[in-house]
Amino acid sequence: MYSPKYSVSNLILKYIGKIEASKEVIENAPLVPAYEAKFRQEAIIRTVHHGTHIEGNGLDTGEVVAVLEGEEISARDRDIQEVLNYRNVLNYIDRKGKREIGEKDLLEIHRLTVDKVLSNERAGHYRQTQVVVKNSKTGEVSFKPPEAGQVKSLVSDFLDWLNGSEAVDIHPVLKAGITHYVLAFIHPFVDGNGRTSRAFATLVLFREGYDIKKFFSIEEYFDRNAKRYYETLQSVSNQKVDSLSDRDLTGWLEYFCEGVAEELERVKQRVQKLSLDTKLKGRTGQIVLSERQVKLVEFIEANGSVNNRQWRSILRDFSDDTILRDLKDLQKKKLVKKKGSTKGAVYVLR
Repeated sequence: MYSPKYSVSNLILKYIGKIEASKEVIENAPLVPAYEAKFRQEAIIRTVHHGTHIEGNGLDTGEVVAVLEGEEISARDRDIQEVLNYRNVLNYIDRKGKREIGEKDLLEIHRLTVDKVLSNERAGHYRQTQVVVKNSKTGEVSFKPPEAGQVKSLVSDFLDWLNGSEAVDIHPVLKAGITHYVLAFIHPFVDGNGRTSRAFATLVLFREGYDIKKFFSIEEYFDRNAKRYYETLQSVSNQKVDSLSDRDLTGWLEYFCEGVAEELERVKQRVQKLSLDTKLKGRTGQIVLSERQVKLVEFIEANGSVNNRQWRSILRDFSDDTILRDLKDLQKKKLVKKKGSTKGAVYVLR
């Protein structure tokens, strides 16, 4: 049976605290804009782009968007297919929900990851040969994964731990970090191991209730400094120990938790920018506003009030009648109140 070795260091505790604080703000923001779906779509784009770019995919963000929207672009067929594949992987994770995850999910995630990139005999099937990880610049072997004959038993032992009683009380972010490392170390497939490992770790987070509105992309953090990402993984893999369970994952988990904390902090700040002051939560709860109303509320928050001259400058494409209807709706929702006469009226937060 696999059993992870690590210490809950002060750094891990620090980052877990930040993660929980951001999670609380994001999930309980008193104002959730109507274009929440846009945030999710942006997270998908960032995840697909950075999750493939870190593996050498040459498409930029704009090209990734074009591919996901069904447009034709001039690029390598493999690069285009990898982007489509990773979008399908994220769709699979979304559909899975909180049900128990196991070998079938791992194999399916890999099959989707390398669909039409690897042969059918290799997609969704464990490797039957030895593979090595080489330094892309020097060509030197930087890591030699376990032998092919060990793959199935190593994966089975790990999944038994993941779904067993020992893992129940481990924090979801640590559980996801352990998952990422273990699968990357085992390297169960001839290709697509990085994307599969990261996707399966995301599946673990989502199963544990840490989808956090699906606003975040840990892939972007990894890709932003790919050298550090690979060096941190390698630092654990190069430990001179006899078994997978003997590898001390503390340094890797510190790095992983830092990434989740940093990404959620970025999302939190963005959500707060689009949210009313938390003092409103007790009276209003979750309120869905239009994009125009969000802009009005943001302006009032920043400037204290808004008048007709000001709203014309921030919503130039809309008539006064349309904006007045939005403000009237905001008054009904008890978010703003009107002060002064009709012509000289200003609107402030309640």
